[in-house]
Amino acid sequence: MGKLIIGLVVAVLLAVLGGALFLATWNPPAPSVAVEKVLPDARFPH
Repeated sequence: MGKLIIGLVVAVLLAVLGGALFLATWNPPAPSVAVEKVLPDARFPH
């Protein structure tokens, strides 16, 4: 039973470290569509 728990902990740690490494090295593409939104003047009080 103890070896099973140790194996599960090691598997979880490897998954977390692998995910962190992936996120640290991944270069996601920038959005290619321009977003333009008109904000009403009423939202900005003078």
